[in-house]
Amino acid sequence: MDIIIPENQRKRHWDGFGRTLATGITRYGADSLLSVPAIRKDGSRVSVEFTILPFHGEAGKIVGMAAIMRDVTIRFEELKALRKLAAGAQ
Repeated sequence: MDIIIPENQRKRHWDGFGRTLATGITRYGADSLLSVPAIRKDGSRVSVEFTILPFHGEAGKIVGMAAIMRDVTIRFEELKALRKLAAGAQ
């Protein structure tokens, strides 16, 4: 994950991930859509949305997670431009 998480957000991510594995409690359900910045292989920033799915072991404890990620950079930039236009029209 560290290859896509911006450096200034890694500690927060891993702290939350560790808490979730330890407690089994997450504020993100299977129907939640999360939006975060990420990093491409070339180092440029990208906007991604993702959902998570926890994996539970035999005792019911979370033993890992899967994430399905989508690059939404173009849509994010379009929304930002629309907001800028709307702010200028007021």
